[in-house]
Amino acid sequence: MTIALDDNEILRLIQERKVLPKEYKELFRMKEKKGHKEREMILKRDDGSLFKIIVRHNVINVLDFSVILGYTPPRSNQIFRLRRYNGKSHQHTNRIEKGSFYDFHIHMATQRYQEVGLKEDGYAQIANTFSDIYTAIDSFIKDCNFVLADSNQPKLF
Repeated sequence: MTIALDDNEILRLIQERKVLPKEYKELFRMKEKKGHKEREMILKRDDGSLFKIIVRHNVINVLDFSVILGYTPPRSNQIFRLRRYNGKSHQHTNRIEKGSFYDFHIHMATQRYQEVGLKEDGYAQIANTFSDIYTAIDSFIKDCNFVLADSNQPKLF
């Protein structure tokens, strides 16, 4: 079963208030895996679906990282990438618009990329809100409406 979400559903999921558990700092204790470090955190929703935060960081190139917000519907094991904050480590091309850039960027799930059979988060925009993995996580937390369990303050660093 392929997950398909329209732009309204995508926006609603991103804007939904998400509470980070007190152990959120575990995200920064990444485990090494074949050339990169990685950590995941799952946030369960009342309807049986879940949000998944995935943080990956290359062990050699500090500018090669991803901070991902995924969504998995109830009774599914597939992840739908709502947002992906990437470092300045590669060129990105928006295939529909045919524009390329080499910069920090944010991938965004869109209905139109899904409709033509491309990756749901194939579209990206240059980001000027972060310059390393730590400021990317801060931007991600703010943009995707996360709050700490014991605070309304979204900034982690």
